[in-house]
Amino acid sequence: MNINKQRYEAYMQFLMKLLQATDESEGNPQVVYPLLQNNVEYLNQDFAEILRRWATWATHVWTTVETDEAQYRATVIGQFSDLIQQFHLGDKASNIEIAIAGYEVVLTVFTRNAYPRNWAATQISLGIAYCQRIHTDKAQNLELAIAAFTAALEVFTHNAYPQEWAKTQMNSGAAYFYRIGGDKAENIELAIAASRAALQVFTRNAFPHDWAQTQSNLGAAYLYRIRGDKAQNIEDAIAAFNGALEVFASNAYRYQWAKTQMNRGIAYSERIRGDKAENLELALGAFTAALKVYQTRDALSEDWAKTQMNSGAAYLYRTYGDKAENLELAIAASTAALQVYTRDAFPQEWATTQNNLGIAYFHRIDANKAENIELAIAAFRAASEIRTRDASPQQWAMTQNNLGNAYRNRIRGDKAQNFEQAIAAYTPVLEVYTRDTFPENHAQTLFNLGLVYLDAQQFTSAYKTLNSAIETAELLREEIISGSETKRKQAEQWNRLYHCMVKTCLELNNIVEAIEYVERSKTRNLVELILNRDSKTIFPPYVAKQLEQLRDEIATGQDKIQNGIADNPEALGQHLQKLRQQRNKLQDDYLRDKNLLVGYGFNLEHFQANLDEQTAIIEWYITSFGWETFIITHDNIQRLNICVQNDILKVLLGNFQDYVTQYFENRNEWRNSLNSRFTHFAQILQIENILNNFIPKTYLHLVLIPHVFLHLFPLHTLPLTNGELLFEQFSNGVSYAPSCQLLQQVQQRERPNFESIFAIQNPTKDLPNTDLEVQQILPFFSSPQVLSKSQATKDELYKAAPKLKEVNYLHFACHGYFNLISPTNSCLLLADAYVSSEPVDVDSEKYLKISDRKNVDLSKCLTLGNLFEQVFDLNQCRLVILSACETGLIDFNNMSDEYIGLPSGFLYAGSSCVVSSLWTVDDSSTAYLMMKFLQNLQEAFNSGQDVSVAVALNQAQKWLRDITWEDLEKWKSSLPPDSAKTQTREVRRISSPSENFDPNKPYASPFYWAAFTAIGK
Repeated sequence: MNINKQRYEAYMQFLMKLLQATDESEGNPQVVYPLLQNNVEYLNQDFAEILRRWATWATHVWTTVETDEAQYRATVIGQFSDLIQQFHLGDKASNIEIAIAGYEVVLTVFTRNAYPRNWAATQISLGIAYCQRIHTDKAQNLELAIAAFTAALEVFTHNAYPQEWAKTQMNSGAAYFYRIGGDKAENIELAIAASRAALQVFTRNAFPHDWAQTQSNLGAAYLYRIRGDKAQNIEDAIAAFNGALEVFASNAYRYQWAKTQMNRGIAYSERIRGDKAENLELALGAFTAALKVYQTRDALSEDWAKTQMNSGAAYLYRTYGDKAENLELAIAASTAALQVYTRDAFPQEWATTQNNLGIAYFHRIDANKAENIELAIAAFRAASEIRTRDASPQQWAMTQNNLGNAYRNRIRGDKAQNFEQAIAAYTPVLEVYTRDTFPENHAQTLFNLGLVYLDAQQFTSAYKTLNSAIETAELLREEIISGSETKRKQAEQWNRLYHCMVKTCLELNNIVEAIEYVERSKTRNLVELILNRDSKTIFPPYVAKQLEQLRDEIATGQDKIQNGIADNPEALGQHLQKLRQQRNKLQDDYLRDKNLLVGYGFNLEHFQANLDEQTAIIEWYITSFGWETFIITHDNIQRLNICVQNDILKVLLGNFQDYVTQYFENRNEWRNSLNSRFTHFAQILQIENILNNFIPKTYLHLVLIPHVFLHLFPLHTLPLTNGELLFEQFSNGVSYAPSCQLLQQVQQRERPNFESIFAIQNPTKDLPNTDLEVQQILPFFSSPQVLSKSQATKDELYKAAPKLKEVNYLHFACHGYFNLISPTNSCLLLADAYVSSEPVDVDSEKYLKISDRKNVDLSKCLTLGNLFEQVFDLNQCRLVILSACETGLIDFNNMSDEYIGLPSGFLYAGSSCVVSSLWTVDDSSTAYLMMKFLQNLQEAFNSGQDVSVAVALNQAQKWLRDITWEDLEKWKSSLPPDSAKTQTREVRRISSPSENFDPNKPYASPFYWAAFTAIGK
C-alpha cells in the first residue's frame, strides 16, 4: 500500500462512517448501501488493507481493555463484511477483498475455543468469500474455501446445529464443484454428496430458498458429473433445476432464477434422451428467459456473456426454424459474448466462443461462402492461440478438427495445398484423441481425415483411414449395453462413414468389399437381435451357454466402466477386449459353417456360394453421393453404375417426396396416379436395363433389397415395356428382404408344416369383409384357432402366447397404423382400442390420433415395441399375414439404415416370412386377395408342390388385377349368399370410372392389389 497521509485520513473517515452506520442500523443494507454507493471510489484494495491493519490494531486494544468491547466491535465488522460481500456496485473484486479482510480480523476475536459458534459462522462467511474471490490464484482460493467449510463442520454438526450444518454442506458442495485441484470426478462426487446432505435439513416446505439453492447447485454437479450414466446424470440435473425454478419464480430471487435457467438451458443442450430438436428448443427457451433478467451486459456481465455464448451454441445446432436465420442468430450471440469475454480477461471463454463462432461461419448460408470459410479459419486459429496442445489438449484437438474441416472445404487458395493443410490439422489430433482414451473422437477424426483423402482422390489412403474409423466405431457399438435405441442412434451417427467407405471401395473397383460394408451398416441391430434370439437353435447347447456367459461378463464389466465403479478401468477394458475376441472367435467358428456370419464378419462370397442357382438379388444403396444398384447371383456380382448421375437421384428424391405428400394430403389424386408413378419409378431405377443386361432369363426367383424410402414402393409390381409387371418375369416369384444378412438368417428357419392357424378377426367390429376373409381361410387348416371381435383383446392375445409356439400361420385381419412420429408405436388395433368418437386431446406417447374424431389407446394395441419384448415365440411359424393398413411401412426418416416397422417385429419373433401392406388398403379387395392367396398356397402345399409365399401372393395379385365382373361372380358363387350380396354392393361402390381402368375389371387399379409384399423366406 502506497498512499499519502491525506488520502489515508480520508479512507479512515469513510471507514468510521461505515462502521458507525452499520452499528447504529444493526447491519441494515438500506442504510449502509446508499453510503457505499456514494463513495464507491474508496472501495478498492487499499481500503481492504487499511481495514485489516486498523481492525487488527483495534481488536488488540479492545481485547486488552475489555473483552465484551472486542466482541461487540468484531460483530459490527462481521456485519459490515457480510454487507460489502453482497454489494453489487463498485469493483466486485475489491469488495470481496474488503470482506475477507474483515472476516480474518473477526476470527482473531472469535476463536474456536472461546466462541465456537461465532467462529464457525465466520468460517462459513469467509469460505463463501473465498469462493467468490477474483484476485490471486483461483485454485488456492477454493482450497481456502474448502478448508473454511471443513473447519465450520467441526462445530456445526447435524445433531447440534442442523440448519448451520446444512448451510455449510450447501456451500461446501459449491466449492467442491468449482475446485480446480485434485481429481475432477472425485470433486464432483463430493459436491453431490454435500448437496444431498444439505437437503436432509433444507426441505422445500421448511427452507424453500435454501432448498432451491441447493437443488440448483446439485443440478450443476449432475450436469458436469463424470461418473455414472451420462444420460441419467443430465436427467437428474434437469429435475433439480426444474425444482429450483419453482421456488425461484418470485421476483425476489430473479438472479438465482436466471442463473438456474441458464444452467437448465445447458442441460437441455447436452441432453441425450428425448428428441434432440425439441431439447434444443427447450434450451433456447431457458436461455431467452435468463437474458430477460440479464437485460444488459452491465448488470451481471459474466452471466450475461455465458448465456449468450451457450445460446449461440444452441442456435448452431437448431433444426427448427430457418437454418440460415439460426446461424445468423448464433453469430450474433457469440459476437455479443465476445464483448465481455475478451482474450485477456476470460481467455478460456474467449477461445470457446471463437470456436463456436468459427463453426457458425463455416456453416453460414448467407453472405459469401468463400469469405465465410475465411472467417471460420480466422476464428479457429484465434481459438488455437489459447487452446494449445500443452495447456488444454482436448480443446486443442477439437479446434484442430474444426480447422481441418474448414481447410478441407476452403474455396480460396490452391486446392491441393488446402488438402495438405487439412491433413496437417487432423493428423496430430490422433495423438490426443487416441483409440483407447477417446475412441469416439478418434473415430471422428479418422473419418474427417478419410474424407480429405477421398476428396483428394487418394483412395488407398482413404480406404486405410476409413477402415480404421469403422473398426473403432464398431468397437464403440460393442460397448453399448443400454439398449437397442442407443445402438440405433450410434448407427445413425456413423451412417455417412459407411457411405464414404462404400464409395472408396467402388473407386478402387472392389465391388465385393463395397457390398460387405453396405451389409455392415444395414439392419445391423435387427440382425444382431435375431442372432441372439436364435442362438440356442443355431449353436450347440454348450456353445450357446458359453456365449451367454461371455455376454453377461462383458456387459457387467462394461457397466462398471461406464458408471465409474471399476477398480482399474484400463485393466478391465483390456480384459473385456480379450473376452470379446474370445466370444467373436467362438461365435464365428460356428456361424461360418452355417453361412451365418453377420455384422463385421459378414462374408459376401460365403453368402453367394450358398445362394440358390436360380435366384437373383437386386440390392439398392442410397447415399449422400448418389445411389448404387448391385445385382448378386450364385456366380456373379455386378454393379449398375449410375451413382455419378446426381440429376437422376434428384429426380428420384423429388418423385418420392411428391408421392408421400400426395399420399398424406390428397389420397384420391395419389390413388389415381399410381400407374403413371410406377412407370416412372421403373424408368428411373432402370428395371428394364437390369433385366435385359444383368439377369439372364434362366433365373426364376428375384429378391429385392430396397433401401430407405424404396421400402415404401411395391417394386415387384413395376411395369415393363412389354405390358407385364416385374413379378410376371419370374415364375418362382418376387420377394423382399431388408438385407442379405437377414435373408440368410430367415433361410435357416425350417418351417415344413402349414397346418395350424391362429387368427385375429375384426377386433374393432368395423371391418365386415374381414369376417368373410377369416371364415373362408379357416377351412384350409386342420387346426384353426380364432380370437374374434370383442374377444380379440391384447390380454387374450398375450394369454394365447404359449399356444403360438406351435402355430404355423398367424393371420391378423384388423386395422393397422404406421406411426410416422414414433415408429415403435406402429400398431395393430385390437378390441377396445378406440378411445373416443369425439375429439379429444391425447398424449401421443400413450395414444395414436387417427382422425379428428377417433383416437387409439396404444395399451390396447399390439405395437412394434411389444413384439421386441420377447412375449411371442413364433419358432414354428412359416407365415404371418398382416391383412391391415400400412403394416409394411417403415421409418423412412431414419438415418441409421435400420429396418424399423411391424414386419421386423414378426421376423424377430421367429416367423420366416411376413406379408404386409404399404398403404391404407380397401376392405373388400383385401379380403378377396387374402382368400385367393391362401387358397393358392394351401392347394400347392396339399399337392406337394414347393410353391413359395411370394409365388402364391404374386399369382393372387395378378388374379385380382385381371378378374372381370363375370369371373368374380363365378368365384363368389361358393361364398355364403349373404356375404356375397354384401360384397357385390361394396365392389360397385368403390369402383370409379374416373380411374381410367377397364370398367369390366373392378380391381384393375394397383391400389387394390399392389400394396402387399412378401418379406423373408
